[in-house]
Amino acid sequence: MNTLKVGDKVPYFEVKDQDGNLIKSTDYKGKKWVVFFYPKANTPTCTVEACNLNDNYDELQADGYEILGVSADSEKRQSNFRNKFGFQYPLLADVDKTVINAFGVWGPKKFMGREFDGIHRITFVIDAEGIITKVIDKVKAKIHSEQILAD
Repeated sequence: MNTLKVGDKVPYFEVKDQDGNLIKSTDYKGKKWVVFFYPKANTPTCTVEACNLNDNYDELQADGYEILGVSADSEKRQSNFRNKFGFQYPLLADVDKTVINAFGVWGPKKFMGREFDGIHRITFVIDAEGIITKVIDKVKAKIHSEQILAD
C-alpha cells in the first residue's frame, strides 16, 4: 500500500457522487477540504464516523473545510446512506477504486483473524493548494471531527 503522505499533492481525479454528479479534485481548488475513506456505507463504524462529521459539519465549515466521503459502494448505496442520515456533504461512488488507489488506501487488512484486501479507514486534510497537510490513519469514529480540527 503506497498511501499519500503529508506534503504530497492530491492527484487529479473525477468520480461520480451519490446523485451521479461528476466530482473532480479541481472542484476544490482554492478550498481547504477533507477526504475521508471508509470501507462500506451503512455499516456500524462507518455510520458513526460519517454521522460525527455531519453533526459537526457547521464547525468544520466555519473552519473553512469542505468534506468528501469515499468508498467503493455504488451510487445507489451511497445515495441510500446519505439520504438515511441526511449527510450535508457528497459521498463518492468510487466503484472502480480510482480515488481509493490514487490515495493508496486499498490494501491488506485483518479482521477476526482473517486477511483480505480492502479500504483502510484513513482521512486526508488538504489545503487550498491541493497539498496534504494531515493524514489521520488511526481514525476514532466517535470523535473524528475533533481529530480533523486538532492542530
